[in-house]
Amino acid sequence: MVVDNPAPASPPRIAIFLSTSGHSGVDRAMRHLIPALAGRGYQVDLLKVRRHGPDLRVLPDGVRVIDTGTSTTYGALPALVRYLRRERPAVLLADKDRVNRTALLARWLAGCVRCTHLVLSSGTTISVDLAHRGVVERFVQRLSMGWLYRFADQVIVTCEAVADDMSAYTGLPRAKIAAIASPVVPASLFDAAPPRPQHPWFDTGAAPIVLGVGELSARKDFATLLRAFALLRAEREAHLIIVGKGSERDALQTLAHQLGIADDLWMPGFRDDVYSFMAHASVFAMTSRWEGLGFVLIEALACGTPSVAADCPSGPAEVLDRGRVGALVPVGDAQALARALTRMLDAPPTAAVCRDAARRYEIEAATDEYLRAMALPPRAGDAA
Repeated sequence: MVVDNPAPASPPRIAIFLSTSGHSGVDRAMRHLIPALAGRGYQVDLLKVRRHGPDLRVLPDGVRVIDTGTSTTYGALPALVRYLRRERPAVLLADKDRVNRTALLARWLAGCVRCTHLVLSSGTTISVDLAHRGVVERFVQRLSMGWLYRFADQVIVTCEAVADDMSAYTGLPRAKIAAIASPVVPASLFDAAPPRPQHPWFDTGAAPIVLGVGELSARKDFATLLRAFALLRAEREAHLIIVGKGSERDALQTLAHQLGIADDLWMPGFRDDVYSFMAHASVFAMTSRWEGLGFVLIEALACGTPSVAADCPSGPAEVLDRGRVGALVPVGDAQALARALTRMLDAPPTAAVCRDAARRYEIEAATDEYLRAMALPPRAGDAA
């Protein structure tokens, strides 16, 4: 039988299986990526473990949120198997090791190894992250990444240094791992001029502002930023703002009093208008002991703000182009950080140079990289 006007084929379906905290870097990336994939014409199913993220504020057309009916990752296995058998998505994307192991097993049990392209993601420097875990967890994750991930079609990470570390630490062939850009910033941020925060420190002509953003935790090492700022403040008038919340807040306040800089420190907690702080700060500082990439560093650069970062594993060196775009300093070195902050205040790179370093991480540009990793065309209508 010949059909003159066959019904158009349904767009390829992308399944994304996640179990996140709701406020992690993965959550932020997926809140950008999922609407962007839907905007390219793909059907997207977000399969969630109950009471876990990511949470989409607005559900775009073509996106479904599917509750797996369980509050544990491994408990979601039966629901994931049933879903894969029923829907046969073109792609299954998973992120973080426990979720990745569940996705691997589910695809095999569902019998769709040949029809569903499996992409496993990891967003942290494995050797450093696992150094802080128990012996059993280190063994399990190292084994699963080194051997089980070989059965995925593609493994993706946030930067080349993370890829190199994963391969060296787990034994997973380097050719199996692709470093792709994360969807961090909207295109509008490169041209937008967010309003100044309502605080006298941001008034025209006020002293320069050093800004840090992130969870108030030992990993982010804001204590080193406070010590560096104290050295800077001894030489010139300046203010320090740290946006974020976390368990280290009281300890940081105590340290600020000990250093004599409490009157020049403001910690406003979590803020939805963090781009306004970034756009109007004099210099941004990221002092993390380790990262998978460093989203806040990219966001600050996209705002055109000169930036300094600890040369931690992994991400800042690549984002700052080995120091060409902004200063890199040793982890935990307050004196080097103080000198770098001084250089950035006295001779900052142009806003254009800063923004250009962040353009690879613009949402649509990063979506192109994700689709290549998924073996899908830039738009669903171009699929064969």
